[in-house]
Amino acid sequence: MLTKRLIACFDVIDGRVTKAQQFQDNIDVAPATDLAQRLYDDQIDEIVFYDITASAQKRPIDLETVRAVAHHVFVPFTVGGGIRSLDDMFEVLKAGAEKISVDSMAVRNPEIIRQGAEAFGRQCVVLSTQVKHVGIRPGIPSGYEVFIDGARTATGMDALEWVAQGEALGAGEIVVNSIDNDGTAAGYDLDITRAVADTVNVPVVASGGAGNAEHIAAALTHGDASAAIISSILYSPRLERNTPVRELKAALAAAGVPIRPWVGSASA
Repeated sequence: MLTKRLIACFDVIDGRVTKAQQFQDNIDVAPATDLAQRLYDDQIDEIVFYDITASAQKRPIDLETVRAVAHHVFVPFTVGGGIRSLDDMFEVLKAGAEKISVDSMAVRNPEIIRQGAEAFGRQCVVLSTQVKHVGIRPGIPSGYEVFIDGARTATGMDALEWVAQGEALGAGEIVVNSIDNDGTAAGYDLDITRAVADTVNVPVVASGGAGNAEHIAAALTHGDASAAIISSILYSPRLERNTPVRELKAALAAAGVPIRPWVGSASA
């Protein structure tokens, strides 16, 4: 049985990790390199890095911070934000990323998924989706709509139809970002996570809402996710206590979730 993965998510502004709630009100946390080193030492399985202002500011991704983070960690590293072309993808991979995440630009130009998959392999291309429960209505048969631009712009696209299209174009992994649950620490949206997992044949990553190990276990079992993105639970100043990766892995293992065990400091 394949082990499930824990992925730390960094929303980065000017080289620093921030934390939002429902994609708003970002507060400063720490330098991205420092936090990456700490979580790597605590045996996080993967890291995903989003330069969350690159697209809105119409600037290239912060490659300097990408290089710095990649220098500090030796786990799979996904990078997104401000990816507009095949050249941008290539620069991110040269800077040390192993996978490239596309989101708003993929909606505007779906061919970027195909181009990336053909150039670098579909295992390198991650389709990240921002989804919101809007209820079943014409054009949204699943009841979940795709949003872009940091959850500010509604697309009128059905979430399940979009992820199916993304897989057909070459995406090797799908991230389901729940706008409703993001930063709430109230648990993942299991309904849409499971629906996406039932729709595609590539790994699905649950994102948005983890507040404890039980929430993560639910996403990895009842939600059929291959991995869970976690952020607030690891480092948010909004929480009274942050939970170390080693505690989460122990709790998941005790719950019967197949997870890579915590075996000590990665830098030891």
